[in-house]
Amino acid sequence: MRLSVIIATKDRAGYLDQALLSLSRQIGAPTFEAIVVDNGSVDATPQVVDHAREGYEFEVSYVFEERPNRGAARNRGLAVAQGEIVVFVDDDVWLPAGFLAAHAAMHSGRSAAVSGPIINVTSYHERPKPALANFSRAFFCTCNVSVPLAALRQAGGFDEQFHLYGWEDTELGVRLREYGLRARFTWDAYLYHIKPPREQTLDATLAKTLEKAQMAARFIKKNPSRRARMATGAYRFNFWRARAVAPEWLLPFYAGCAADQRVPAPLRSLARNQLLDGIYVHELQRGLQQ
Repeated sequence: MRLSVIIATKDRAGYLDQALLSLSRQIGAPTFEAIVVDNGSVDATPQVVDHAREGYEFEVSYVFEERPNRGAARNRGLAVAQGEIVVFVDDDVWLPAGFLAAHAAMHSGRSAAVSGPIINVTSYHERPKPALANFSRAFFCTCNVSVPLAALRQAGGFDEQFHLYGWEDTELGVRLREYGLRARFTWDAYLYHIKPPREQTLDATLAKTLEKAQMAARFIKKNPSRRARMATGAYRFNFWRARAVAPEWLLPFYAGCAADQRVPAPLRSLARNQLLDGIYVHELQRGLQQ
């Protein structure tokens, strides 16, 4: 078995169903398995996996990890993976027919972390081609990346201390670099990341922003390198900038503007961005000081 596709999911059965359907439509891919790691779902996720097992030709495995921890979930997937190459994707994606073939083609010679464009769309009906805006220098982003299984195990897998949203994949990427992996980017391995506007509420985004800042502080404490500080925004100029444009006393004003439908849409968007930026940076500073 050449590829192991690991999908961590929680209470997103509808998205998972579509992701597995897109896997069933791959063309020119080597033999692969899909490993669904259920991270404590209470919805129809097990039934979706059963349906895929019955209806698709590739092997589908189901693993349950009760703790709401992305790193732990993906580690459970790695523990049962049988492929030479592991492909990580999120549950809310649609994979074009050549996706797996494109990843597999890049794994020849020296070990590499292979990534491709992540195209954010609002529905499954949108299928734009990748553009320059979709290029990414991210070394290891679990929405769309493939890595040799041996390298992941040698690096020790994901650090499960990153128990909230964010940075667990970046931190593992740092260790993979230390083991000699290089980054390779291929335009052919693009995918669609489904982001319906109704789910991008201010409250939901604020909660993720707070968690991401707390995990960024954990990342810096574990790896206080210049690269890590630049990636997370944990550097002096960024702190000064946030104090100037988004001081804590001004954040309630931004929140009010962002939530007020009477405010013109461009101003609401600006206020939302300033609010999220300020919340992230101030929470990051607090985390570093603890």
